Amino acid sequence: MTESAAPRIDTSRPHPARVYDWWLGGKDNYPVDEELARKILAVDGTVLRGARANRRFMIRAVRAAAESGIRQFLDIGTGIPTEPNLHQVAQGVAARARVVYADNDPIVLRHAEALLHGSPEGSTEYVHADVRDLDVLLGRAADSLDLAQPVALSLVALTHYLDDTAYELVREYVSRLAPGSWLILSQVTPDLSPEAIEKAANAFRHSGTPFHPRSLPEFARFFDGLELLGPGLIPVSGWRPDPEDVAIQAEGIVPVYAGVARKP
Repeated sequence: MTESAAPRIDTSRPHPARVYDWWLGGKDNYPVDEELARKILAVDGTVLRGARANRRFMIRAVRAAAESGIRQFLDIGTGIPTEPNLHQVAQGVAARARVVYADNDPIVLRHAEALLHGSPEGSTEYVHADVRDLDVLLGRAADSLDLAQPVALSLVALTHYLDDTAYELVREYVSRLAPGSWLILSQVTPDLSPEAIEKAANAFRHSGTPFHPRSLPEFARFFDGLELLGPGLIPVSGWRPDPEDVAIQAEGIVPVYAGVARKP
């Protein structure tokens, strides 16, 4: 694993990765994370579906990228490992796939070191860095990935924790990647459940965690200049759904948009 000197785990305030872990039924969270997770669940009953739908979208999008010939993957904001992990999906299609995970939570680093082991033919590495530290993150990722060759950049359920500087940040990441690279992105939206999402956003903000739901036109800005892949920008469960996803859609809405695009 690749890492910088990681700070100590801060259990005095919730962290999005650990809140998300609680929603997924994980055990790698603290009382402060569970408290916020329960508060948000109380005002937005879609969050459990949303967490599961995001994981399934990641699986389908990564599988599609690997089947198209992509052999390098950079997953930023990876969160606490939950099977199947991205590298298991990618290396299940192409054993030689190279994967770099990046996150800024020390607990993610701890679990990544223990759990994120890839195929013998490929590689699976972890970078402890913040998405906003672009030069540092890409510099360390370049120890494992050849950025002159296409990379699938996964930003699943990350951008709603970033303010509008996220647009320039995503553009800069994509600009550093080779033509033929993919952008895989999902984002919470107020379009489909406005009252519940506003209450959830307020709960995040009151806990000290920024939260920025975006409308469909706002979400579309992340893909400016890229070639959208079918079916385009769509609620997350509808992006190339497997039979399981079709059945789950009947459970109710998931206020998350998803999109995948290719860099020309």
